[in-house]
Amino acid sequence: MPMYQFEAMDRTGQEIRDVIEALNEEEAQNTIRQMGYFVTKLSLKKGAQAAVGGRKKQKRGFVIGGAKTKHICQFTRQLSILQDAGLPILRSLKILEQNQKPGRLKFTLQDVCEDIETGMTLSEAMARAPKVFSRLYVNMIKAGEAGGALETILQRLAQFLESAESLKRKVKGAMIYPVAVVLVAILILAGIMYFIVPTFKKMFEEFELKLPAPTVLLLAMSDYVVKYFWLMILLPVCCWLIGKIVRKFKHGRVGYDMFIIKVPIFGSLIERNILARTTRTLGTLISSGVPILEALNITRETAGNAMFERIFNKVIEAIREGDVIAKPMKENSIPGFHPMAMFYWAWTGAFPGIMMMSVAVTSAQGVAKGKQAKGSASGSDIMMISGMAIGLGVVAMSLWYLLKMRTRVIDDLVVNMIDVGEETGELDTMLYKVADNYDEEVRVMTEGLTKLIEPMLIVFLGVAVGFIVVSLFMPLIELITSLSGGGKK
Repeated sequence: MPMYQFEAMDRTGQEIRDVIEALNEEEAQNTIRQMGYFVTKLSLKKGAQAAVGGRKKQKRGFVIGGAKTKHICQFTRQLSILQDAGLPILRSLKILEQNQKPGRLKFTLQDVCEDIETGMTLSEAMARAPKVFSRLYVNMIKAGEAGGALETILQRLAQFLESAESLKRKVKGAMIYPVAVVLVAILILAGIMYFIVPTFKKMFEEFELKLPAPTVLLLAMSDYVVKYFWLMILLPVCCWLIGKIVRKFKHGRVGYDMFIIKVPIFGSLIERNILARTTRTLGTLISSGVPILEALNITRETAGNAMFERIFNKVIEAIREGDVIAKPMKENSIPGFHPMAMFYWAWTGAFPGIMMMSVAVTSAQGVAKGKQAKGSASGSDIMMISGMAIGLGVVAMSLWYLLKMRTRVIDDLVVNMIDVGEETGELDTMLYKVADNYDEEVRVMTEGLTKLIEPMLIVFLGVAVGFIVVSLFMPLIELITSLSGGGKK
């Protein structure tokens, strides 16, 4: 007989982990419920798959990835309407499955229909498709089935998914314009460095001019773009890959998540976005009748940030000991010091200087070959300046982190609203209000950030173009002056 591993909670909220024998998953769940436990996770024990009998699911088409959130939102809203109209759940699912285009969601709905026909509940069938239906989704459906209010739960779930998707679309839409402008600006500057500046460099070499420091730096940057343009593409990709690898480790992920929520401007936006999502998730689960400990577990898993996961862990531990939510949430909302977070801040401060140093190496190689070595500046000068920039950047960013690490990530507004909600028995209502408040703050901050980026980009382009013009015209003015003086003689 197959063996199933399960995780559950007893009536006191204590976690139970054990193994049970059963013919199939449905029988295993029924047996665990009879034992007085609330099932949170159930999976077939490794090595027991071959022992599983019963009908195998029909093979579907090949699909990569999961279903789009937009499609799940539409499906949930349509299912809530059909259930409100009084149609049987199986017929509703078949109607919606027939209207779906071939893909992950359609194939999953076919599997769900087959599972329901064999006697499974809707939540049990959906739990077997974690790539489409999240744990939050499944537990809300389970609560709706237990309370006999599935249509109401589906309406709440649809509203929750639509609110989350709407906020995501607003943030993405607001960032399209500035990202496009930045990319165009980078391409223009790269074109100037690749095609125009080398022409001036040849002219300066022919006249054996003494070049000032800005011109030497500009020529070094141009050489870097011409010779190592592939590195400019490879370097960001490598940084991204290293970041992904580091985040695979526990301390690396915790340090990065602590770092990202304290980044000026963008960190505040990310922090408020997480607060909006987690409070809305928790409020939706509580209002749907999901037990508080299970609701907090699901909210922790959907937080998407290790700092907030740690906070919810502490809250869960406190509730098991008979405490409330507000107090441990306030006490554990200070990030504190983390060595990996310090590393990320130090690396951020050192990165501009490191880029300058790589340019200096190119300058030292190129300038040494030509007559520009007679100039007042050289690659070694840039090397020294870049070394100072690295040191100052590391010190500045480290000090910034030490100042910000004691700043709480959960405001008094959240704690006070939760405290009032617990006292009045209206916790879900208060959580919704907190979520609405932070949704509005994210919207305002995103719009403000978009408006702020435009003048910043104009200033950046002005400074960059001005630097290029001044660097190129300073030797030209000296050349014109010398030629004019020579003509008079």
